[in-house]
Amino acid sequence: MNAPRTRVQRRPVHGVLLLDKPLGLSSNQALQKAKWLLRAEKAGHTGTLDPLATGVLPLCFGAATKFSQLHLDADKTYEATARLGVKTATGDAEGDVIAERPVNVTPEDLARVQQQFTGPIRQVPPMHSALKKDGKALYEYAREGVEVERAPRDVVIHKLEVTEAAAPQGQRAIRIAATVSKGTYIRTLGEDIGEALGCGAHLTSLRRTATGDFGQAQCVTLEALEAMDEEERLAQLLPAESLVDGHSRVTLGAEDAARFLSGLRRRGGWADAAEVAVFGSEPHAFLGTAHVAAGELIPGRLLNPIEIQQILLNAQQTEATP
Repeated sequence: MNAPRTRVQRRPVHGVLLLDKPLGLSSNQALQKAKWLLRAEKAGHTGTLDPLATGVLPLCFGAATKFSQLHLDADKTYEATARLGVKTATGDAEGDVIAERPVNVTPEDLARVQQQFTGPIRQVPPMHSALKKDGKALYEYAREGVEVERAPRDVVIHKLEVTEAAAPQGQRAIRIAATVSKGTYIRTLGEDIGEALGCGAHLTSLRRTATGDFGQAQCVTLEALEAMDEEERLAQLLPAESLVDGHSRVTLGAEDAARFLSGLRRRGGWADAAEVAVFGSEPHAFLGTAHVAAGELIPGRLLNPIEIQQILLNAQQTEATP
């Protein structure tokens, strides 16, 4: 008989892990592996990457999950390679080939489509996506061979570079480097650029190099995480407040901090601000988010006192570790 598996003893873990998601894993599979390695009680990710995509995937643990929506909404930067002349059912290399056309693309053509697709554009979401219609994911319809009507979506391509890429003999490919708004599908962008070039295209590789202010240089791989001991793994975590680095900051004294944490508004000489990160001063601790209107600090998403105590205790233990 096989020996029974040892049950992992979960614990409260708070913070953000910047993972370099590997090829072949879904975002949720990568999240579950990292959660298991950290023995974390609660975790979530900040935006799905396809199994065929790699790169920056911020994972939120514990109190940080309360602020994950901020990075779901963040601009993201990608690098992709698309093969020209071949259109597939899925827009990537996993799908069946559904059309082939000759490729007669010049550098001037690439400059034209780069300009054409920079700025506000409209996209029809792909059938192979997690968007839902009537409570069912589009990719589920696609697997059944059913195509449903999808409304075009307005997205923004903030920055775009389209250049010739190296390709096997007899093939042509382009490199697409793009910084885009929330909700942009890079597979669809690749397909639409291929159509604008008159030959069609599908993605052969896709990597997310940044999400918001988080870049690939800050990321750790699952392989590296597995090789670490527990203290080293915990040391990879950024604090929950790293998700609100772009917010204005307000620091409250002990009495105001306690009242704020209970959901009460505080009055002060603050300028109006839509996004505020609030801290307590005694001790220094991140309390949550708020906005300021007419001199009032109005609570948004808040940590609870137990989470704050756990974060402060973990920080003390980390400082005490030689």
